[in-house]
Amino acid sequence: MIKFRLDPSSGVATYLQLVHQVKHALRLGALMPGDRLPTIKEVVSDLAINPNTVAKAYRELEHEGFVAGRPGLGTFVRRSLGSGAAADHTRLRRDLARWVHDCRAAGLDQGDMEALFAMVLADSAQEGIA
Repeated sequence: MIKFRLDPSSGVATYLQLVHQVKHALRLGALMPGDRLPTIKEVVSDLAINPNTVAKAYRELEHEGFVAGRPGLGTFVRRSLGSGAAADHTRLRRDLARWVHDCRAAGLDQGDMEALFAMVLADSAQEGIA
């Protein structure tokens, strides 16, 4: 089951942080069709946020077709976003962790790394790699 976390300094609305985390988990295979999301009550208890915020995130995910609520049972994943093999994800995650370590050793902070990554991602899209 997914464990949500919040970054109050991100500038991203709380409900969107929850939506993004579910989508990331779907993309990476951490959540699969049939898996249950934490109940609104569980998320509120863990994160000390308003229940309407969690409900809004779950409604957004439901509207996009990723989850479905089942009255009295919870909210369940309907479809995944993942592609690629789990072994590929493991290898790529290890490579990315090494890259982050190298960036930190070079004195880059998170903002620097995000900007660099976004630039390389945009360049690869222009070159037709992505």
